[in-house]
Parts: sequence; structure tokens; C-alpha cells
Amino acid sequence: MRYSATIARLENEGSRAWELHARALEERRRGRDVILLSIGDPDFPTPPGIVDALVESVSRGDTRYGEVDGARELRHAIAERHARDTGTHVTWENVTVTPGAQGALFGAIMCLAQPGDEVVVPEPCYVTYDSVVQASGATLVSTPLRPERAFHLDPDDVAAAITPRTRVILINTPHNPTGAALGRDELEGLARLCRDHDLWLVSDEVYSRTLFDGRQHLSPCSLPGMASRCVVINSLSKSHAMTGWRVGWTVAPVAFARHMYNLALAIHYGLPTFVQTAAIEAVRGEHHEVAEMTRRYQERLDLICESLASCSNLAVVRPQGACFMMIDVRATGLSSMDFSWRLLEEAGVAVLACESFGRSAAGFVRLSLTASDDDLRRAGERIAGFAATLPGG
Repeated sequence: MRYSATIARLENEGSRAWELHARALEERRRGRDVILLSIGDPDFPTPPGIVDALVESVSRGDTRYGEVDGARELRHAIAERHARDTGTHVTWENVTVTPGAQGALFGAIMCLAQPGDEVVVPEPCYVTYDSVVQASGATLVSTPLRPERAFHLDPDDVAAAITPRTRVILINTPHNPTGAALGRDELEGLARLCRDHDLWLVSDEVYSRTLFDGRQHLSPCSLPGMASRCVVINSLSKSHAMTGWRVGWTVAPVAFARHMYNLALAIHYGLPTFVQTAAIEAVRGEHHEVAEMTRRYQERLDLICESLASCSNLAVVRPQGACFMMIDVRATGLSSMDFSWRLLEEAGVAVLACESFGRSAAGFVRLSLTASDDDLRRAGERIAGFAATLPGG
């Protein structure tokens, strides 16, 4: 039987990134002591006030259809928070609520790109970006984030990738997998390119509340001339430890939001009403747990750095934000894929090979900081022990 060519385009190197994670899960089910650092699923509980809001909503019988593009009150709350955080003027009409940031990303590219278009994406990039662009029929054009720049973007590289077919630039800041947070100069350079070439900028900002060393997030939508051509993606998944709740959103021009409404009609017909009631509490409430999670991630980063400090064949790339870190394994003589698989087989630690995120990250592996302190301490010891058996160790 024949399957759609659209679906066939979704299988790529990015989708295969999770094979090692699946193997690690299977080995844990069989009783092996495997430490999972391969996925960014916070080990912290969702703040209790948010959980209480959901339970109360369900108890009231709030289980029927809601508004397709998000509850009006939730959209108001998101608009207010976005305006406060970015200094831009938006209303609830600029907001569309989606099933997680992934739903927002898919919707944004489907609304903005089509066959024959090009979407410029700095790489390495999150593994689903390629599939989303391919689903739209557009072509992903990658531009490198270079290790020698600590994986920070060079607007000149982006400029060199722009052609008459370019329609969208897609960025992620703070960045997964590198942890780099784009600064004002980088964002102003991108904004200038978007204005000069009449391009959309899709800005994935799901880690905007997870920044280290006192850094403050800057959204490109706040720069001159960008509010009308910027789609900001955000969610509650990482900031509030709500990955399974699937609450994300876009903030964009009103005309874009109308297209997102039509797409939601065809795909999911809205999120559960009781989840959205809890999301209102998450967005409007002042939950100290959010800042505490960031503090704990930074402590865990320090813990891993200390564990690996004596490894002469490993080099840590210290992130500026997000809940991941990268390790340069090139001095071991192994590819990042071989290093990852051997680390799982010989030391019982699951990490992701950054080759799956893009060629620019070949020779690096990504570790998640969302495991417990004890697991991270044990993982650091195991990684150091494994590295000692390799060349240069």
C-alpha cells in the first residue's frame, strides 16, 4: 500500500536521534542501572498551585470543548506576560494556544512556508526542525554555528544563506543543544536581514526563563520593525516542569493568528479546558519554583564540570541557558555517535550524539541536566572513567 510522500519526508537523521534513548529505556526495563541524560524532561514536580487549579477545574466538570485557539482568559494572560517581558504591545488576539511548543513550531512553519520556499536554520538545531520544514514542502537551508564561536550565531553566515526563495529564518534562543543565548548584536543583525529581505523570523524561546549567571532574555520581537514579522514560540514545558501537559503558544501578528485558528480546526480542535485553566494559574502566578529550577540546573552544571575537570580528552561547552550541556569528545578519536553508543554499552549512561542535531556539532554529545543530583554525580564519575580508557585519557 502507498503512503503519503509528506509522511516519508518526516523520517530523517533527526528522527533517528532517539534510537539510543529508546535502547537505554529498554535496558532499564530489563533491570540494568542506566542513567538517562538523553532527554530534557525535568525531574522537578509541577508547582502545586498549578496542579490544584487543574484538580479544581476537573472537579467542577470543566471537561467539555473549549475555544479552538485557546481560552480567552489564557490568551489574555499570555499576552500580558509577553508584553511585560518584551516591552511590546500585544493583545489576546495576537496569541494562539497550541499543544506544546512543538505544535506551535509546526503551525508556524505550515502557515509561513510552502513548496519552493527556503527556511534558513542555524545548525546544530533541535532534531524536529528538519521534519517540520520538510512537512511544509519547503527546503531547510542550514547555516553553521561554529564551535570556535562557542556556537554563537554570525549574522554574516545567515546573510550568505539567503536567496530569493528564502521566506523564513528560524532561531532558538537560549539554544538546544548548545545552551548559547543570542545577544543584542546577533539579534540586531538578524533583524536587519529580515527587514532588508522582507523575511519572517520564527523565534523559539522555550528556554527564555532558564538563563544562567544572571543573564536576561532578549526577544527579537522587541527590536525595531520586528513585531510585524516575528512569530515567538514559548511554552510551560521546561520553565514550569509541565512537559506532559502540552501547553505552548505563539505570539504573532493578528493575521497570522487567524491562519493558526484554521490549522487548529483541522488538527486538534483545541486543548483540554481543565489544562488551560491550570495554565492560567501558571502564567499569571508567581511560582518561586520556576527560579529555583534554574538555580538547581546551574548547580548541576557545576557538578558535571567538576566531575570532568580532570579529563584531558573531554572539554565541556558551558551553556548560558536551557537545561542541557555539550561535551567535546573529539580528542577521544571517536565520533560522537560511537562515543554515545559505547558510553551506554560500557558505562550505562545515555547521552545524545550531537551529529543528529547537525554537522556543525559533529564530535560533541549532549547531556541533560534534568536528572537528579545523585544521578548526575554518578554519571559524571562513569563518563570520566570511560574517557580514561580512550586515547588521550
